[in-house]
Amino acid sequence: MPNRILPFLAAALSLLVGMSVWAGENWPSFRGPTGLGYTDEKNLPLNWDGKEGKNVLWTSPLKGQGHASPVVWGGKVFVCTALWAPHAPREAVIPEHHVLCYAVSDGKLLWDTLVPPGPWLRNDFRSGPGGGYAACTPVTDGKLVYCVFSSSVIAAIDFDGKIAWRKEIVPYTFDVTIGGSPILYHDTVLMLCAMTNKADSRMIAYDKTNGDIKWQQKLPNMTFGHTTPTIIDVKGSPQLLVMGGGMGSADHAIESLDPSDGHTLWWCKGSAESASPAYGDGIVYFDSGRGGAGTALDPTGTGDLSKTNIKWTVPNIPEALSSPVIVDKYLYRLHSPGVLKCFEVETGKQVYSHRLEGLTTTWASPVVDPEGRIFCASAGKSYVIQSGPEFKVLAVNDLGDANHPSPAVAQGKIFLVGMNNVYCVGAGK
Repeated sequence: MPNRILPFLAAALSLLVGMSVWAGENWPSFRGPTGLGYTDEKNLPLNWDGKEGKNVLWTSPLKGQGHASPVVWGGKVFVCTALWAPHAPREAVIPEHHVLCYAVSDGKLLWDTLVPPGPWLRNDFRSGPGGGYAACTPVTDGKLVYCVFSSSVIAAIDFDGKIAWRKEIVPYTFDVTIGGSPILYHDTVLMLCAMTNKADSRMIAYDKTNGDIKWQQKLPNMTFGHTTPTIIDVKGSPQLLVMGGGMGSADHAIESLDPSDGHTLWWCKGSAESASPAYGDGIVYFDSGRGGAGTALDPTGTGDLSKTNIKWTVPNIPEALSSPVIVDKYLYRLHSPGVLKCFEVETGKQVYSHRLEGLTTTWASPVVDPEGRIFCASAGKSYVIQSGPEFKVLAVNDLGDANHPSPAVAQGKIFLVGMNNVYCVGAGK
């Protein structure tokens, strides 16, 4: 039954970027080719171990830190980090912004490019490794790598490590840091700017080739959020889902936009702050990621869907900075303190709730393979769970380098970013 993921992947990929992107070969963005956490890779390893080196194909040191997830294209792995000089005061100095490129084959560092920082000197470092300056996952189209750093700057770097263009994101009334990542749609790079000052909230579409702004759509009803936009296929038409509801319930917690020009298709009330949505079996599910109610809706309407298209709600999902995922008829939600919950997609009925003992992060978003295996994976202690109505642990693994980035999956391998190293995990060692 989980093989239903494969036709879904094909339909989604045809919409997203208007180019050839094979899910097994590349992992170009946050949560993969579809932005929903699915892979068509069938031969991923279930087991790996940092101490014994089991199925660890290579380990390569990081320069700097961050919790941006890695992306993969062809023979290259890309990682963004931030690095302060020794003893530099964080409140007074913007760290170096590094884009690192490693070889898929052996982990060799191919190049390290410094992106000149933007204008935002931050003073709140609750956002984890790298002080939150390197929280955004890059995205690539196989020609350029597009990266955002939380000094409020976006840049494009070619595959030789040269900066193609760089733009500052202004105004920048973001909350704490920039947590959402850029995505691609045809010839544009899309960046959600959901701000503490609602008047500044907007969706920006940059020209991929030169960074010029092709269009901007103001989102005056949307407050701050740290979510990554997601493009879904609804009856053959693309919808761009954007979320920003602050720390409470909001009337425009989620909005659907036309990704070609940003005009609003529909909106819905709910909670939305840090987690990106799930989509499957005709249902969009979203929640805050900071605690609060979860909402499932039918995305086929227009205007305010709050009174007409909500299918069900759950009263409280504890803090869960990872994103949910739908596999077949079930929704899976990982939240603090390492609890995995399963709900029926059709009804919202809770099927189970189990603790993943010792799981080192609930920030990393799960990845699902065609056999319905759910990889709650990071460079720390990780679990592989079989989807379905019964809770079944397939493997527990640990690389001993706990950090928050989500995994990248490509070419039969899993790529993980720790605090100190980048790891490539694959069968056969």
